[in-house]
Amino acid sequence: MRAGMAQLEGYYFSAALSCTFLVSCLLFSAFSRALREPYMDEIFHLPQAQRYCEGHFSLSQWDPMITTLPGLYLLSVGVVKPASWIFGWSEHVVCSIGMLRFVNLLFSVGNFYLLYLLFRKVQPRHKAASSIQRILSTLTLAVFPTLYFFNFLYYTEAGSMFFTLFAYLMCLYGNHKTSALLGFCGFMFRQTNIIWAIFCAGNVIAQKLTEAWKTELQKKKEEKLPSIKGPFSEFRKILQFLLAYSMSFKNLSMLFLLTWPYVLLMFLFCAFVVVNGGIVIGDRSSHEACLHFPQLFYFFSFTLFFSFPHLLSLKKIRSFLCLVWKRRIQFFVITLVSIFLVWKFTYAHKYLLADNRHYTFYVWKRIFQRYEIVKYLLVPVYIFAGWSIADSLKSKSIFWNLMFFICLFTVIVPQKLLEFRYFILPYVIYRLNIPLPPTSRLVCELGCYAVVNFLTFYIFLNKTFQWPNSQDIQRFMW
Repeated sequence: MRAGMAQLEGYYFSAALSCTFLVSCLLFSAFSRALREPYMDEIFHLPQAQRYCEGHFSLSQWDPMITTLPGLYLLSVGVVKPASWIFGWSEHVVCSIGMLRFVNLLFSVGNFYLLYLLFRKVQPRHKAASSIQRILSTLTLAVFPTLYFFNFLYYTEAGSMFFTLFAYLMCLYGNHKTSALLGFCGFMFRQTNIIWAIFCAGNVIAQKLTEAWKTELQKKKEEKLPSIKGPFSEFRKILQFLLAYSMSFKNLSMLFLLTWPYVLLMFLFCAFVVVNGGIVIGDRSSHEACLHFPQLFYFFSFTLFFSFPHLLSLKKIRSFLCLVWKRRIQFFVITLVSIFLVWKFTYAHKYLLADNRHYTFYVWKRIFQRYEIVKYLLVPVYIFAGWSIADSLKSKSIFWNLMFFICLFTVIVPQKLLEFRYFILPYVIYRLNIPLPPTSRLVCELGCYAVVNFLTFYIFLNKTFQWPNSQDIQRFMW
């Protein structure tokens, strides 16, 4: 019976992957016909990849406007070059814009498979979690609008996602050397991916802390020790436990033996930062780090919007309002701190205000910039979104949540530029780790993603415009 169910799930998975790839190929064809020249950031990525494809790897051939490492270009050459040897294609064909863009479409297939494997590994297998739920969850995340759109352009998103998900999967299977190596590959696509390699190490540490914490609680229960009482009693108990745990050489040495590949990777990253003089390569003037705390609020809102079937309901709102009333002093303090962070740490990057091809330009110009009070009125929404996200992760341990939110903070808060692309990886990792939702919610989520994708692609391909001082065709995009 179980073998038959597994075989049926395999058929469902193959059908979902095949249909998604077929639709993607049709969309890729439409993109290729409409965009015969590099667009947006492709004006930097594509020529650089073509120089690598022609065998010009010297630093003198590097475009100083590129701020990421050459992982995408090196891997692209490794994929397209063998095609010229196997099929006898000319260099002009294998290094063409279409062939290089197709590399990301191949990454999207790999991402689909990795998402499926991760859902099987992360989510506990029981009768309630049916194969349909896993496959619908995989399909939904594979066509997640912000990620899916960039599968058709020569950007780093698809490859960055592939190596980060692969590293996470290997970490969950306990193959930490491979995970760290894949984490390095992810770092070669985008420097901030080093944080998700550290998250893999954090995942191991959180697992060991959870085991030790359960043992500690059981010990106290058996000894019938008096519990600490007060508004922050749980926090104090955990802090005391962490301090006691970290004072043990045995515990620290065990954690080091488990995570040394990630520690080595972190040392390599620190060496890179020292030698390079910073995280960013190339044009650093437009990518200066700052404490942009509202980025966390934007991510919460972004997650609430795209996961609304799971995060937004009358029951959730009632629970939140009851909790606010019960702990009104704490929420009052949180609200005041949030308003202060919005007031003092809101930044508008020059690219955000100058480039009207991105949706974020219109969100900022027509909402935040037009009405100054809006950014303060949205604070209760941010708090609700943050609470709802944390509530949806309550099935994970307190230590896993701590690791995730530290990594989330480290990845997005230093970014001055508001761009939805920066939210893709943390969103996908978040979505992988919430309990599998009911089929009805997954169908609703998938339907909404399909509508958003249809509108996004339709606007991009058909609603073009021109700037007054340029003859180039401009398009709207994420």
